[in-house]
Amino acid sequence: MPDRTPTPTAATAKYIFVTGGVTSSLGKGIISASLAKLLQARGFRVTIQKFDPYINIDPGTLNPYEHGECYVTDDGAETDLDLGHYERFLNVPTSQANNVTTGRIYDHVITKEREGAYLGKTVQVVPHITDEIKRRMLLLGQTGDFDVVITEIGGSIGDIESLPFVESVRQLRWELPENSSLVIHLTLLPYLKAAGELKTKPTQHSVRDLRSAGLQPDILVCRSEYPIPAEMRRKIALFCNVNINSVIESLDADSIYSVPLLMLKEHLDERVIKKLKLQGGAPQPDLEAWKDFLGRLKNPTEEVTIALVGKYVELPDAYKSINEAFVHAGAQNECKVTVRSIQSDHINPDNVAQLLHGVDGVLVAPGFGERGFEGKILAVKHVRENNIPFFGICLGMQVAVVEFARNVLGLPEASSTEMNAQTPAPVIAMMEEQKSITQKGGTMRLGAYDCELRRGSKAAKAYGRNHISERHRHRYEFNNEYLKQYEEAGMIPSGLNPETGLVEVVELANHPWFVAGQFHPELKSTVQNPHPLFVRFVRAAIQNRKG
Repeated sequence: MPDRTPTPTAATAKYIFVTGGVTSSLGKGIISASLAKLLQARGFRVTIQKFDPYINIDPGTLNPYEHGECYVTDDGAETDLDLGHYERFLNVPTSQANNVTTGRIYDHVITKEREGAYLGKTVQVVPHITDEIKRRMLLLGQTGDFDVVITEIGGSIGDIESLPFVESVRQLRWELPENSSLVIHLTLLPYLKAAGELKTKPTQHSVRDLRSAGLQPDILVCRSEYPIPAEMRRKIALFCNVNINSVIESLDADSIYSVPLLMLKEHLDERVIKKLKLQGGAPQPDLEAWKDFLGRLKNPTEEVTIALVGKYVELPDAYKSINEAFVHAGAQNECKVTVRSIQSDHINPDNVAQLLHGVDGVLVAPGFGERGFEGKILAVKHVRENNIPFFGICLGMQVAVVEFARNVLGLPEASSTEMNAQTPAPVIAMMEEQKSITQKGGTMRLGAYDCELRRGSKAAKAYGRNHISERHRHRYEFNNEYLKQYEEAGMIPSGLNPETGLVEVVELANHPWFVAGQFHPELKSTVQNPHPLFVRFVRAAIQNRKG
């Protein structure tokens, strides 16, 4: 057998590859984020990246029902929602480099082929596609910024789309120095009610498929509804060729934020540190702040109900970051936040009061397209007139602006040009630089932009400062031709982009809490730093509940 030949400059970090089998949606992202949190809490510098097997360049053009929300990073990358988990757990920003799809890999290789970069050679999956995958898998580790890079491979073992990624991991494990990489495989132990026991056969088959692709897992994480008996752990270890103490139990948790502590109890971080021979970390992870957050989350002294008005409410993942931001803000306020999802399509003048009855606050969610737009306007009118705390995000801000124009400014046909291109009062209009764009993918106003908040405004008081930076994802903007009319009528443009003058935040001065932003604050809320707008909104809802 030939000697191992390390890839040049690749060994500046240790690499962990996380694969999944048996079924999708087992929680690879949460396991990856939990392990990263444990290693970070020991003092290691950690990042996580996601490799998705679909052929879309990015999830930016995907319907939320297809793949959940599209998560946006500071540098404007439209990415998989798992990057949201990574940021919420680690409190470290991700970037374009943290999410790669099959489409992006093939696009890069085909572009190089068209440029003649391969000197007339036949371009193939091996080595050209796998070489590009390996290059991207190593990029973050070569920056010198990280001790550990965790790579989550999307999909399940056995999927035809995932094969090039699995093959790339196989090659990398051969090329990297010893003790520089390991594979964690996540599987399911189903419980058969009729037999009254957990079954290991699906896990055995999943590992067999992984091994047939040339990868031997170092650690098995087994999802289960019930504790795994010691004898069953021994059986799994025997048939899957892993150490018995590398068979990790992952029980269903009451909250995703409990998973790091469950993995700590199972010694997952210890196994990883030992196998990778990681040096320099603390003997035990410092999780006091995390435990304090969990304590406040699980022992609330208040409770509020927030209506989430949107058009994708049937799928919880479509508004994943918003829901998690409410978890963070709720814990900060020692308050249980119950989110009542309301389909905006279903709202009409006859039922709006009934649908919003008993809620302590209303959030109108982001979205695209005309469907459900009028229902959102009715919801905003109801909360504005009844002094119910309101929070609008992206399209939610645009809805608030349109509603105010129709019912306060006396412009009954006011609208957004996205919904009605012929509106005589285009209070929301397409950005000038967007008008000539025909391609949909990656062409919106994306990523972090600065905003100056008006001193003394509700937004400025929430942030505790006047200069902020928030992430955007939209094509349409407040039409500044109407700015003076809005100010005179009481809707304050309390946040402006300092370079363009574009309106970023609007609020009502004579309302307990009526704040809406063109940006997406939910994308920057983390366990360690709950977003101030969500924190203040929940506080306003508590005050509203108390009367």
